[in-house]
Amino acid sequence: MNTIQHSENIKAGLRRGFQDGTSKLAQRKCYGYDANADGELVVNEEEAAVVRWMFEQYAAGKSLGKIADSLARQHIQSPTGKPKWNREAIDKLLANEKYTGRVLLQKTVNGWDNAGEEKRYLYNSKHEAIITDELFRTVQSERLCRSRNPDKMLAMNMAF
Repeated sequence: MNTIQHSENIKAGLRRGFQDGTSKLAQRKCYGYDANADGELVVNEEEAAVVRWMFEQYAAGKSLGKIADSLARQHIQSPTGKPKWNREAIDKLLANEKYTGRVLLQKTVNGWDNAGEEKRYLYNSKHEAIITDELFRTVQSERLCRSRNPDKMLAMNMAF
């Protein structure tokens, strides 16, 4: 089997998992959640409070930089253990629908953002939500308004 065929087989297997809901990627841990003994996501209340605060601050008009600075003043480490969060990490967190209790799979294709090239798979109620749908939508709308590339953001957020 050549490398290209092997790669296509792997992609096909991933897509089957997306389609039938068995993909382990749906249970990938992110800041605000821990994995229990069964590998299911459960809320980490200490981190979840930080997640809620970040969403609320952004919705209230605070910039990514001001949020990062405030987290540093509060001595809240980044998910990678660094003393200061960077803007990109905060922006990625704010874009993550996982905090609503949903999981969107196939956000990327071949390492690039999937802006409609391939079907995406949205699963509801995979785990407990940390924020409300309303707060998530408010933040996505605000991110779109502040974006330097609104067309790309709009295409990325169409699934939610």
